[in-house]
Amino acid sequence: MKSIKFLLTAAAAAASTAALAGEMDRPTGFKVGDRLTLRPYVSMSYTYDSNVDSTRHGKTGSNWSVEPGFAADYVGENWKLDGRAWYQYHAYNHYSSQLNQSSFGEILSFTWADSLPNEKGWTVKFSEQFRQIAQDDDMTTSDGRGMGRDRKEFTFDSIVERRINQYLHGALTAGYYFLDYENNVKKYATMFGWERVTVGGEAGYTASKWTDFVISGNYMWYTQDNDSLHGSPYYSGYTPKGRHISGDSEGWSLMGGIATRATERIEYRLLGGYSRFDYGNGAKKLGGFTYQTSARWAINDRLSFMLLGSSYYQPSENSYGSANKVYTASAGLAKSWVRGKLSTNIDLAYRKERTEYAEYNIDNYDRDIYTGRIALNYRLNRFLTAFTSLEYQMEDSDRRSYEYDRWRGTVGMRLTY
Repeated sequence: MKSIKFLLTAAAAAASTAALAGEMDRPTGFKVGDRLTLRPYVSMSYTYDSNVDSTRHGKTGSNWSVEPGFAADYVGENWKLDGRAWYQYHAYNHYSSQLNQSSFGEILSFTWADSLPNEKGWTVKFSEQFRQIAQDDDMTTSDGRGMGRDRKEFTFDSIVERRINQYLHGALTAGYYFLDYENNVKKYATMFGWERVTVGGEAGYTASKWTDFVISGNYMWYTQDNDSLHGSPYYSGYTPKGRHISGDSEGWSLMGGIATRATERIEYRLLGGYSRFDYGNGAKKLGGFTYQTSARWAINDRLSFMLLGSSYYQPSENSYGSANKVYTASAGLAKSWVRGKLSTNIDLAYRKERTEYAEYNIDNYDRDIYTGRIALNYRLNRFLTAFTSLEYQMEDSDRRSYEYDRWRGTVGMRLTY
């Protein structure tokens, strides 16, 4: 176990290009007029799962899934709208009475600009995403958020940027995040969803083509789903009668750093600073150093690398009346082979949850989750692609009962117009 942990941690120069799978050489779709392109698809796959419930003594299982969906983009004179929607049904060969279920979601992004990149002018961007996620979905698609349980997620982010001249630029940002677990207290311990509203801004000074100094600040409001405690057998033995911990929290962060290009093919963003988190309507005041980092390296026309990392405070999703500091790191390598017909993706991800405050001693524990995946896509022709992937996930924790490991193998076909 220690050797695997070292391998995954040391390679955290490698997960989050999962999004690049199938994108490097995707079919062209079909045009509707001069500006709209549609790309409908349907895929079928089979997955073997060594630990269906992600528990210390979990059972093996396998499932079939079918996923129809479509992607579309509309390109205007100085704006672009991208979208995707999908539905996925999972049918288990065992556990069918408990786990047969659906996943679905959509994602939409919009960009408008009245000037070329880095030139004087305005830029407006927004994106939103909704997902109904089944617990057996791809282990690397959660972007570091949400534990392995049936859940709903909604995210909205927006930015309005003004480039004043070749040196100065500023932006206003706003965002919303919502997470809701579908708790079944007869089968599992309760999980606690939460939501957050963020407003902030950023200012930058471009000293040269390669150097852009940035300072950013954000204010955040949180609401935690503490009411889901009721009916949970987990806390029934030692929750004080009438005890209720406020689900409202707030915080702020101030960071500075550099966001620039190292070469024409390498760009990165590295910010660090201080974050404050007043949990439970002031029940506990937390604060410390946090950071954000991202990097993209287009090594050549067929090989690319991405790296993401961050740390932040949030209400605990596993324990009532608790607050965590979360560290995430992910990286991925995407390679296209054989005249663009074969693509390979290697993804690694790490998430650490460190308990900063716990109302009950039983909840004062940390956890580390490591995930790795390798995926292959082979385009048989313009319409048909075969794919396969192998995933491994492991959790270490101060609570030994929470430790587990899990691997899954998937094979499938995807038909895209």
